[in-house]
Amino acid sequence: MSSLIDTRPVILTGDRTTGPLHLGHYVGSLKSRVALQHSHQQFLLLADTQALTDNAHDPEKVRRNVLEVATDYLAVGIDPVLTTICVQSALPALAELTLLYLNFVTVSRLERNPTIKTEIQLRGFERDVPAGFLCYPVAQAADITAFKATVVPVGEDQAPLIEQTNEIVRRLNRQIGRDVLVEATAMVPSVGRLPGVDGKAKMSKSQGNAISLSASPGEISDAVRRMYTDPDHLRVGDPGRVEGNVVFTYLDAFCKDRQLVDDMKAHYRRGGLGDVTLKRHLEDILQPLLAPIRTRRARYAAEPGYVMEVVREGTRKARERTESTLAELRSALGLFSLI
Repeated sequence: MSSLIDTRPVILTGDRTTGPLHLGHYVGSLKSRVALQHSHQQFLLLADTQALTDNAHDPEKVRRNVLEVATDYLAVGIDPVLTTICVQSALPALAELTLLYLNFVTVSRLERNPTIKTEIQLRGFERDVPAGFLCYPVAQAADITAFKATVVPVGEDQAPLIEQTNEIVRRLNRQIGRDVLVEATAMVPSVGRLPGVDGKAKMSKSQGNAISLSASPGEISDAVRRMYTDPDHLRVGDPGRVEGNVVFTYLDAFCKDRQLVDDMKAHYRRGGLGDVTLKRHLEDILQPLLAPIRTRRARYAAEPGYVMEVVREGTRKARERTESTLAELRSALGLFSLI
């Protein structure tokens, strides 16, 4: 009896294991992953190797957060029966593919990648950029092609990485003379990156401006109270600015009643709507959203053995898939093999 072949699109996504996930991850990717696992072959990569590109000074932090991120996945509703959760560093085929691909990419091309250029500037690396960080687009290409992913959810600022992956795919396929690797399409979420509660562009646990998925009711309340609004909106009757107002950004992301949000924006602009009222409405949305996630997370956190088994089994499946791709590519390139 022959097994059925899964013909659904293959999707690869994941997260760096540098800390527990937060509300920005939820709206940006986790929520959609829960839905996509029913229509795609979905692989979630616990990207510990990538996390080392700028955290090599603290490998324990990276190691510790592998299970933390996996626990967050389960808490939001990722089903290990439908989604394969795997550890990047436990897939040796990814490292060998990265090494192969580096021979088909120039340093100047990597330095021109808009995403990498921006990240280098943000981190202040200048010419002291770690080689692993500079070569990250090649490592990501290895991840994507190893799983033969056709869809990769990324933020708009990450789209250049997918184009560089496809450049590598086309160059390898030309070298081989046939299509062994497949190109991927970037899936850009409709909701952009969620800012930190302090108004800074990026929500980050390390900067203390994030709302974690395990946040207590009190922590949620405190974060909402601290949210950046309009510093010139001093009195309730004053006209307020909606643009750059973090509370409205969160309402756009989480409030299902679009007409209500539009009405509040108009009210705020003309004056008469206070920040306290506005924040109270947002908290009424966030509290019931995070409560079940927090409860499930506590349950899974109390069963680390189960979470480890989910990760171990997912990694086993992922290893089979990635090793198959590597073997196919090695054969197509005519590389020597003792196997």
